[in-house]
Amino acid sequence: MTEAISYAYAVARDDGTLQDALAGLSGVSGASVRLVRVEPGDDLVVAVSPVPERDFAEDALRVHLEDLDWLESTARAHHRVVEALTSHTTVLPLRLVTVYLDDERVRSMLRSRRDAFASRLTELAAQVEWGVKIYVDESAGEVAAEEPADAALSPGRAYLSRRRAQRHAHDDVYHSAEQAAERVESAARAHAVERVRHRPQQGGLASGTGENVTNDAYLVPLQYADDFHADVARAADGLTGVHVEITGPWAPYSFVTPDTPEPRESAAP
Repeated sequence: MTEAISYAYAVARDDGTLQDALAGLSGVSGASVRLVRVEPGDDLVVAVSPVPERDFAEDALRVHLEDLDWLESTARAHHRVVEALTSHTTVLPLRLVTVYLDDERVRSMLRSRRDAFASRLTELAAQVEWGVKIYVDESAGEVAAEEPADAALSPGRAYLSRRRAQRHAHDDVYHSAEQAAERVESAARAHAVERVRHRPQQGGLASGTGENVTNDAYLVPLQYADDFHADVARAADGLTGVHVEITGPWAPYSFVTPDTPEPRESAAP
């Protein structure tokens, strides 16, 4: 028989409706989701589900974390549970692949951080996260630099002229990206209450086309969400070779403080 451990998704306040909201929902590994609380009747809960220990042991997890298909499947299931909770209440999403040996370890974690979690849930009420990425399309600069050289120039001078034009076009595109970042930040800060800067995404993690040069998350009150989206979306209008990608609204993944609790040592990557 395969041993099961507890996979934790998020901390939330339960008004008595959360378990019904999770009914029929499949979490990581296709398991059903339940709520763990310190004492019966407590409103502060952690959403968890059982997962096979063999898949989340240290060695297995190290392999899984190199598998983009496994990561995507796990992330989708994790996000699905968080979103189901978010539709009913404010949540503090936990890090992907936060696991504990059993529900009692989850209960102990919740007990030790009860006051901090409760305070942050109050602070994040009626606020959502928006992701804002800026991408540079270097090909736009290359196209701009491919104008025919002056026929009067020698082949050598014509080559140098094209190279000079390419450098200028490249510089222009990245200057546009700097302008876009300044405009986006100004537009976003008019509505957001917090910002977190993430590392730009590369390779298979980059969802847009071109080079991702900024990857920010903003915490925005629900009442300003539409204005935030509209103002940020048009912040880069008129700039060549850059585009802005806005995602959300999400649960406040980037704004969970205090620090997310550590998983059990044997399961940590």
